Amino acid sequence: MQRSPGSQTVAPSPLATRTRSESGDRRLIVMTRIPEAGRVKTRLIPVLGAAGAAALHARLLERTLATGGAHSETSPVTVELRYAGDTETPLPIADDARVSICRPQKGTGLGERLEAAVACAVDEHARAVVVIGTDCPDLTAEILALAWQKLQQADVVFGPARDGGYYLIGVKKSHRELFHDIDWGTSRVLAQSLAKCRQLGLSVALLPVLSDVDCPEDLITCRRIGGGIADALPRSIPGMLSVIIPVLNEVQNLESAITPLLNEPDCEVIVSDGGSTDGTAELAEQLGCRLIRATRGRGQQLNAGAALARGEFLLFLHADTRLPACFREEIGATLATGAIAGAFRFQLDQSGWCYRIIEWGTNLRSRYLQLPYGDQGLFLRTSDFFSLNGFQNWPFMEDFEFSRRLKRHGDIRICLSAAPTSARRWKRRGVFQTTLMNQVCITLYLCGVSPVSIAKYYQRWRK
Repeated sequence: MQRSPGSQTVAPSPLATRTRSESGDRRLIVMTRIPEAGRVKTRLIPVLGAAGAAALHARLLERTLATGGAHSETSPVTVELRYAGDTETPLPIADDARVSICRPQKGTGLGERLEAAVACAVDEHARAVVVIGTDCPDLTAEILALAWQKLQQADVVFGPARDGGYYLIGVKKSHRELFHDIDWGTSRVLAQSLAKCRQLGLSVALLPVLSDVDCPEDLITCRRIGGGIADALPRSIPGMLSVIIPVLNEVQNLESAITPLLNEPDCEVIVSDGGSTDGTAELAEQLGCRLIRATRGRGQQLNAGAALARGEFLLFLHADTRLPACFREEIGATLATGAIAGAFRFQLDQSGWCYRIIEWGTNLRSRYLQLPYGDQGLFLRTSDFFSLNGFQNWPFMEDFEFSRRLKRHGDIRICLSAAPTSARRWKRRGVFQTTLMNQVCITLYLCGVSPVSIAKYYQRWRK
């Protein structure tokens, strides 16, 4: 519930008059927009198109109402739908039996609209109000039941979203200040709201942290859930391999990485660009790759590429890593053993004993600790990737965390063939210094330092 769905107050329409019940102890308010192409899920339009983004929004709305309906079957809850948008566009659930009240939103910003919705419910004698959006497909009837339960002991209940906002807010009274002076649409929404509660002396309870679906990387959640939501996204094609390459200013390396893959049968190459300024994105399109303009950050870029992949298998490849000629056979043979994932043997493209020592140590770690990193070409089945909900949306350490999570679910096998990768990092800063810095970053992560802080530290070191 970070983003404001629009700034215009909706004019009265036939939709605005349907009210079957305006009383009840508990009011569940669903805030949404009419699914107009080009006006909803705007951050997904570059990857889904305007119509595709609107279709996804409609499916998310349907899922939210199904969740609310399932909850109302076991709890005395009145479900109210508050909508915004062009009333000339049909609202798919305008006559939905699960919705008791259907009204337009009032106000010129998200804060005003939330305040108006809560105040109206309280005026209509609701003793507890829970407000949700439609961007959180992981929301369940059980979590809604938990919200009411926590609201019995706390003044305010929040459902924290992983992006720093919240997917749910529950109150027993109208608190106007809760919805004002909040930087809607930023990662500061929940923190600012909690600070408001402290200022007002309101007790707070928190629900489980869930993911909103706003950006391309968030579509991983939709692919994991499947069902009607996934109908708006690509479907996996049996036997196809999707090679996903996250890039940022890799124009000098990209062509040599991609060229061997372009004529590979049943193979698609997805270049996930994080905002390159050197012509990398344009080159990817010229070469015939699928280009995705993703949020900058390796975890976000990898997830965005995977969410839109059509392959039965996924291969994550760095732009400065080269696959062996027999990579398809190696992938098939490795996964046929029952392994959950695999990676290629590590090799650097420079001669010298110091590089051989790095290779030896890396391959020892990969094989016996089952901890391959991103520059070894990690591969697995698409279904397994989605069931694990993909990478963390981190700018750093996303491959280390994912490998640790993977090996809890099965074996990670290392292929006999090597995937040579560039030694440019070691050459730039020195073999010893670079190796030491890698270990420092791992140690910081294991000690609980956030990946964002580690990434900043690493970038300062590189400069």
